[in-house]
Amino acid sequence: MKVLILLLVVLAAGLFAAFAFGRTGAKVAAKSPTDEKKGTTVIEKIEKTDAEWRKLLTPEQYQILRKAGTERAFSGKTWNNHEKGTYVCAACKLPLFSSATKFESGTGWPSFWAPIDPSHVIEHSDWSFGMRRTEVLCARCGGHLGHVFDDGPQPTGQRYCMNSGAMEFVPEK
Repeated sequence: MKVLILLLVVLAAGLFAAFAFGRTGAKVAAKSPTDEKKGTTVIEKIEKTDAEWRKLLTPEQYQILRKAGTERAFSGKTWNNHEKGTYVCAACKLPLFSSATKFESGTGWPSFWAPIDPSHVIEHSDWSFGMRRTEVLCARCGGHLGHVFDDGPQPTGQRYCMNSGAMEFVPEK
């Protein structure tokens, strides 16, 4: 009986952490004007109602970007793309990743070792599914892009594992 109660307490604590520290209700912090003096890009925020996002995005894009969904591995339109170009946010068109930093991770999702500009993405703790991960959001619209892990190639050692449905590919001219 004590084990069952302990298990329920641990489960409740995990659910509390997921809701308290997870994606739900997360606010995207705006950069202060002084950030520009430090050499970082100040990103103008875009805010829309849920109805506006539903009109703007396809059902798949809406599920990924606004509801933190994930497409099935090896199913996205750009996981196996090898063209040169730029990956932009599907919701607000902010440039996110360059094909120059894309690599074959074997995971079935487009993976990059660095964003185009660190100020174009926001990272925060994600406690969904009972584990701690680092969620990656678009800095302009707050859309969910995917997660970043510490098992990528050099020079950064990072693997930005992104959803194809969260981005659009713009070929190099």
